[in-house]
Amino acid sequence: MAKSEEGDEPQKKSREDYKKMKELEEARKAGTVPAMQDEEGKDINPHIPQYIMQAPWYYNSTVPTLKHQRMQDEKEKVYSKMGQWFNKGVKKGPVATKYRKGACENCGAMTHKKKDCLERPRKLGAKFTGSDIAPDEHLQPNITLDYEGKRDRWNGYDVDDHDKIYEDFAKIDEAKRQLKTQQLDEALLSGEKDALKAKKDSDAEEDEDKYADDIDMPGQKFETKQRITVRNLRIREDTAKYLYNLDPNSAYYDAKTRSMRENPFSNEGKSPSELPYAGDNFVRYSGTATDMAKQQMFAWQAYEKGADVHLQADPTKLELLNREYEKKKDEFKTGQKDSILAKYGGEEHLEAPSKQLLLAQSEDYVEYSRHGTVIKGQEKAVIKSRYEEDVYINNHTSVWGSYWKDGRWGYKCCHSSIKESYCTGEAGKQAAAENILPILAAPNRDSSEEDEEAKSLLQQHQEQILEKRRKKKRKEKKKRRKKHRKKESSSESSSSSSDSEDDEEAKQEKIRQAIAKEDARRREIDRIMALPERKRPYNSMYDVKEPTEEEMEAFRIKRQNFEDPMASYVDK
Repeated sequence: MAKSEEGDEPQKKSREDYKKMKELEEARKAGTVPAMQDEEGKDINPHIPQYIMQAPWYYNSTVPTLKHQRMQDEKEKVYSKMGQWFNKGVKKGPVATKYRKGACENCGAMTHKKKDCLERPRKLGAKFTGSDIAPDEHLQPNITLDYEGKRDRWNGYDVDDHDKIYEDFAKIDEAKRQLKTQQLDEALLSGEKDALKAKKDSDAEEDEDKYADDIDMPGQKFETKQRITVRNLRIREDTAKYLYNLDPNSAYYDAKTRSMRENPFSNEGKSPSELPYAGDNFVRYSGTATDMAKQQMFAWQAYEKGADVHLQADPTKLELLNREYEKKKDEFKTGQKDSILAKYGGEEHLEAPSKQLLLAQSEDYVEYSRHGTVIKGQEKAVIKSRYEEDVYINNHTSVWGSYWKDGRWGYKCCHSSIKESYCTGEAGKQAAAENILPILAAPNRDSSEEDEEAKSLLQQHQEQILEKRRKKKRKEKKKRRKKHRKKESSSESSSSSSDSEDDEEAKQEKIRQAIAKEDARRREIDRIMALPERKRPYNSMYDVKEPTEEEMEAFRIKRQNFEDPMASYVDK
């Protein structure tokens, strides 16, 4: 709808105008056409709905605007500015000397009436006497505060009032200083020797809350007079715990207790002993860290008992005191034990063997395999060889290979050159000395074999070549004889041989056909397995019968041996 030129009543838009308006809206939303602007020159979001952007008819707007959606100026609440507060006291300046018309009849002030006057009612008011006129008070403004202004506890505070507090403390410090100076002068005149020491002690007591330098090192002495904040301080050169790893997902730092229990370098894979800081839960056990901790504990305990020792200030004194303490402690324990044994007896029970020997059992868990080797629970010895060491079989007292003679290995205990033989001891040594054992080891050995051992390697090689040539000639003679027999054989013999050959060829042909069928069956299986499950055919009409000998042979030929390491290299 569009308004007419006179603006009295709207006119209906044509289809073309409506289409142009919609295209213009789409272009503004796409960003190809600049957005509409209101009367202040601000862009109007083209994605705002029409019923929000369109102003009501009584607003009388001639340009696009969103002012009707905002808070109106006449309805917007105005709050007091920051720093604006109630005035206190009376007005500064000259006080009136005579009564003014409209003033309080009692005190003469212009800021209130008689019924609101807080001054004591006079016998004759200022209206009638005209003297002793009271000064005017400040008229308090009507302050309207917002949410934050109502809760601002420093609003109206005068900063100049705080200077009075400084002045009061400065006067007290000056008075204390003059008093101490006077006391020191009197002590020097009287001739007291401990005057300077008393002054130093008094200064330390005065400044104990201000300075942490005169107090012992943080964490060394736990006294009730020392503040807990002093023990948590660190020196300036130390790196803060939360600065080791700035990753927010690393170890959590508790700012209240100043503790970081986890390791901030846990993602770097380094050993905690190599890191400058590994978390509060990590305790260093390497080197003299444990001894240092024990010394510190002893220093705290000794200080509580009255001994003035300090780990950092005088470590030599602490070490000597600790040694003396440990020595006396051992002497006391041994003396107490001897006195009890002398009184009650029973020293023989202390010299009894361990429970493992008495009960033939222990609580050490060891797990063995079915072969007797240790699986878990006991530390395995380092294996020096791939063969088992110090394992004697068949009553031998030495291993195989501990004896060598005439190019033969044997057992040293019996001089036997037969592996895995039973040990014969000294009798075996005597038999070997008399050359009986070689005869027993090879009873069927003839003189020709002995001659072969005496031959050289060249002669043996030449004999092998001659032997190969003889075998080759024998094969050629056999082939010639077969050909000659075929020619001279009768028709009956030829027919019988041909039948056997035909049977063999028929069998091979059947095997080839079975192999072809097996290949076709495997291809069909691969094709069916490649299909989705819902599209695979059913096998309800499959002919089940016993396979023939040729089919079994084809299956064995085509079967893949998965244990064969070269099976994956065979061409499919």
